[in-house]
Amino acid sequence: MGPARPAERRGVVSTGRIVKLLIGQSHGFIRLADKREIYFHRSDLEDGTAFNDFIIGDAVTFELLEDGVSGARALRVKRRRRIR
Repeated sequence: MGPARPAERRGVVSTGRIVKLLIGQSHGFIRLADKREIYFHRSDLEDGTAFNDFIIGDAVTFELLEDGVSGARALRVKRRRRIR
């Protein structure tokens, strides 16, 4: 049996809206319903999601990971489907 892989980090499924994008720095912030802003990096996007396709105001779903050392972070960020 090979070496065990580290457990994949998982968070609580959450929703919010993109409120800030710093394209040159490859990160942004998502505002939750309670007005808290959560950091995300382009490496935190769901596979197949392009950072440059986001615009401010986009509704997104993500996994909210609370980290006592570095603070909250959004993982597996993706745009929510628009309801027509």
